[in-house]
Amino acid sequence: MHLAVYLPLLFPLFAAPGARRLADRLEPRPATWLLTAGAVVLAAGSTTVLGLLALAGLVRIPLVARLAELSPAVLARDDPARVPVAVVAALLLVAASVAGSRFAYRRVRAVCAAFLEAACFPGQNPLVIVEERAADAFAMPGLPGRIVVSTGMLESLDAAEREILLAHERAHLRGQHYLFTAAVQLAAAVNPLLRPLAGQVAYTLERWADEAAVLESGDRRRVAVTVGKAALAAKNSGGRRRLPAAALGLLGGPRRREEPGPVPRRVAALLSPRPTGGRWRGAVAAVYLTAAALCTADAVQDLHEVMKRAKGG
Repeated sequence: MHLAVYLPLLFPLFAAPGARRLADRLEPRPATWLLTAGAVVLAAGSTTVLGLLALAGLVRIPLVARLAELSPAVLARDDPARVPVAVVAALLLVAASVAGSRFAYRRVRAVCAAFLEAACFPGQNPLVIVEERAADAFAMPGLPGRIVVSTGMLESLDAAEREILLAHERAHLRGQHYLFTAAVQLAAAVNPLLRPLAGQVAYTLERWADEAAVLESGDRRRVAVTVGKAALAAKNSGGRRRLPAAALGLLGGPRRREEPGPVPRRVAALLSPRPTGGRWRGAVAAVYLTAAALCTADAVQDLHEVMKRAKGG
């Protein structure tokens, strides 16, 4: 194995700075797909390399080498993964596996709870109105999917703004946005360096739904006003969402109140023309991800060649 095996561990470091530029310059739909795919590719690459380094160090142990009928001399000559490096890689691999497994378990439970809760609402009407003073609205995946809106939210908006709100939530359901969130958050759980990408995907998903509402209403300014009013109403009314485990956990967990939200950024984007540029940034990002995938494949092939030589030596 050569030193290029370490490159997939470095790619996530340089992905985060460009994630926000992609989220701002590309249209929300392709930006979401690109950022989600990027997070998955980079997480898979870094995890694979950790496994390769751990395996390369494992076969350097004389007992393991003898059991596998590998030549210690060939391994010592061709494999740069010293035992200390392999130990660190193994520990990181275990931590990533545990974090990823815990996240996957919690997310599967949340999805199942959402589907069950959605099925428990009477009838097939996707719109569910709940009697609550707290202003709230969210999309809940299921068969059928539901749009849950509180009476407090409805009272804070006029008729046209209610239609915009429903168009926004319908876009979440149509696009199966919870799947994007689950994929990118799983990648971030496995590799914490990818958390900025998860944050940007949460933003682009909201922008995706915002632009869908613009297409239905034909008024970017009115959608921007609705986004601001709904966010302000939710903040001022306080309270908690009715189904935090089933709905809130699917489209991004609750943020701490002291953290600024993305609403001003979304409003600014809506008050500007719809983004049409940034294609060259998307092309650069695609090349970047391709390079990361090729480096990972090369590392796998390199270890395979080392094992072949050690087997023959």
